[in-house]
Amino acid sequence: MEDLREKCPWDRKQTIQSLRQLTIEETYELADAITEEDWQGIKEELGDLLLHIVFYAKIGNERNEFTLSEVITGISDKLVARHPHIYAGATVKNEEDVKKNWEKLKLKEGNTSILSGVPVSLPAMVKAMRLQEKAKQVGFEWENKDQVWEKVEEEIAELNEGIEEQNQLKIEEEFGDLLFSLVNYARFLQIDAENALERTNKKFIRRFTRMEEEAMKNGLDLYAMTLEELDSLWNTIKHKQE
Repeated sequence: MEDLREKCPWDRKQTIQSLRQLTIEETYELADAITEEDWQGIKEELGDLLLHIVFYAKIGNERNEFTLSEVITGISDKLVARHPHIYAGATVKNEEDVKKNWEKLKLKEGNTSILSGVPVSLPAMVKAMRLQEKAKQVGFEWENKDQVWEKVEEEIAELNEGIEEQNQLKIEEEFGDLLFSLVNYARFLQIDAENALERTNKKFIRRFTRMEEEAMKNGLDLYAMTLEELDSLWNTIKHKQE
């Protein structure tokens, strides 16, 4: 990185603002590799992210803000402080106790709310999951998944009310409440809702792309096919892939 910042016009030009979008892209590429359990891809994407960490640290050092060593020391010190059950003689029963202690320590460090550590720019579904997990640390949580499903059904009923009333604002609000409840239900099933949806997205892409290939092979035009014909082709592809 020292060489690149000195000798490469592109690297020399970069700022923390210009790198921001690239870092987000690299993070999503890592997430894709994790979803696919592509270990070679994970290794490669971790390298790309590490490059970005070194890049930001280099820029920070140039501006006399911080060094890479300070970044590493800072996270090491934080981990020691946030794990008193390992480094300070505290006692925990399980991972939930660890999470609760973590949130309490963050409040002592200056956070004004249990929820303040959730980034504003997180994708909505990931944010919903993180908000629910954090609220759980103070006991704001259903006791079992059946109670959560009752809440899902309640939200479905309220959404239907909005649809019957043709109240677009209420429909959107109730649809959001339903999604939030489904994310909560996914947590109780120990499912990552974001990852589950992404796997379905990828499955849809595979099947639809295969539909296009089958249609082309048989001289069919998807645009000219009826919904019944498209659905029949879809089911054929679905059964072949399964």
